[in-house]
Amino acid sequence: MSKLGGRYQILEQIGKGGFGVTFLAEDTQRPGNPKCVVKQFQPILTNPDTLHEAKRFFNSEAVILETLGNHERIPRLLAHFEENQEFYLVQEYIEGHDLSKELLPAKKLSQAYVIKFLQDVLQILTFIHQQRVIHRDIKPSNIIRRPDGKVVLIDFGAVKQISTQIIKPLGQKNITVAVGTPGYMPSEQTSGNPDIRSDIYAVGMVAIQALTGILPEQLPKDANNEIVWRDRAEISQELASILDRMVRYDFRQRYESAERVLQVLEKLSSNSRLPPTILPQPIRRPLPWKWIIPLFAVITTITAISILRPFIFSPPPPTVELSPYEDPEVKIKIKYPETWTREDLKNPITGEWVKFSPKQSTTKTSLEQVTISIEDFAGTLEDSKNKFVEEIKTSKNGQIISTNKTTLAYRPAYKLIYTVKDGENNLKNWRIWTLNRDKAYVIVYTAAIDDYEKFLPITEKMIQSFEID
Repeated sequence: MSKLGGRYQILEQIGKGGFGVTFLAEDTQRPGNPKCVVKQFQPILTNPDTLHEAKRFFNSEAVILETLGNHERIPRLLAHFEENQEFYLVQEYIEGHDLSKELLPAKKLSQAYVIKFLQDVLQILTFIHQQRVIHRDIKPSNIIRRPDGKVVLIDFGAVKQISTQIIKPLGQKNITVAVGTPGYMPSEQTSGNPDIRSDIYAVGMVAIQALTGILPEQLPKDANNEIVWRDRAEISQELASILDRMVRYDFRQRYESAERVLQVLEKLSSNSRLPPTILPQPIRRPLPWKWIIPLFAVITTITAISILRPFIFSPPPPTVELSPYEDPEVKIKIKYPETWTREDLKNPITGEWVKFSPKQSTTKTSLEQVTISIEDFAGTLEDSKNKFVEEIKTSKNGQIISTNKTTLAYRPAYKLIYTVKDGENNLKNWRIWTLNRDKAYVIVYTAAIDDYEKFLPITEKMIQSFEID
C-alpha cells in the first residue's frame, strides 16, 4: 500500500465509525519510524459545494485538536492533510491498554478504583470543556492507561464544537450531528443536542460499569428513566449519590461542570480520611533540677492510674457479633446479632418473610423485633410512601413522628418513625423500605417506647447490612 501523504505507512486498521476509518501507521520521515494514528475523514456527500464545506469544517476541527493536544493526557495532533477528496488527521500513538481490558463482565471493581478513575478523567474533561469542546464518545475503549498508570482520553474523531452541524446539500437545513455509543450516550445527545453535561453522564456510566460489572445497556431503568444500579454495587452512600446525579436522565439535574464533580469528590475524600497534621518539633532544653521531683510525682501518678484503671472504670461494652442470613429464594441478605433469635415466617398473605428478636428481652411481653416483609408494589417510591402514611394515619392511635428520604441496599428509600398503641402497649416503630422489580422490601423495627433507644444502634447496623441481589 502506498504511503498516505507521502510519509505515513499504514500497518493495520484499528477502528471504523460513521465519520471514517482509523489506522495504525508509521511515520517514515521521522527517525525510527515511530508509530502514529491516522484518521480518515469521509464526507457523506461528494458534490463540490459539500466538499468545500467539509474542508472548512475539517480545518476547523484540526485547530481544535491542535489546542487540545496541549494537554499531557490528550494525544497531540501531528499533521492534517487532504488527499483524493478525503481528509486525514495524524495523531500521537499512545502506548498502553484501553480500560475495556480492566472493566471485565461480572467483575466488580473497588470504590477506591472508581474514585481515582473519576478524578483522572474529570481533570481531562475540565480542560476540554474550557475549550468549548464536547468529546461525545467517552467509553472504556476510548480511555488508554499508559505504562506509567496515567489515563489518556483518545478518539477525538467525534469531537465537535458545541455548534457543530452536519453538512447537507444546498437549500436544506443543516442538522446537529448525533455522535456517541449507546449506553454511554444520554437522551439529549441521542437527539442531536449534546451538552458538556453529556460527557459527565458518560463518565458516570463508565464508573457504574466498573462498580457493577454490568454493561450500561444491560442496566434497568425505573419509571422516570433513571438508571437502576445501586443494588448491584457495594459502595458508600455518598459516592452512590454523586454517581446518581452524574447520570440523571434530565441533563439539567446533573452537575453543571466536570470541575464541580471534582470538588465534590475531593470533599468526599477529605471526609473519609484526614491527613495527619505535622507539627514543628519543639526545641529541647535541659529541665531545671527544681522540676525533676514534681515531674517524677506526676509520672508515678499516671502510671498508678493506668494500672488501676480496669478496677476504677467500667470496661467498654462487648462488641456484638453479627451472623449472616441469606435467602436465595427472595435474594436478600442481612446480618443479625448472635444473641437474637430468627423466625422464618414466609407468610404469602401478609408478606412477612423473616423476624429477628432478642433472646432475652427487657420487657415481659418481648415486644422488640425486626421484621422483613416483601410485598407486591407496582407504583413509584412516592406512591408507596403515601400508601404507608395513609395506613398509619387510619390505624387506631397511629401517630407519625417523621418522614425522611434515605437509602436502603444502595437504593432510594423512605424512612417512617411512628408510634402505635397495641392494647396496653405503647410501641415505637421505624419502617424503612425500597422498591425493586415491582416489589417493596420493607424492614420494620418495633419496640416498647421505653426500650426503643436501647435496641436502636444494633438495628441500624442490621439495616446497613441489608442487601438485595
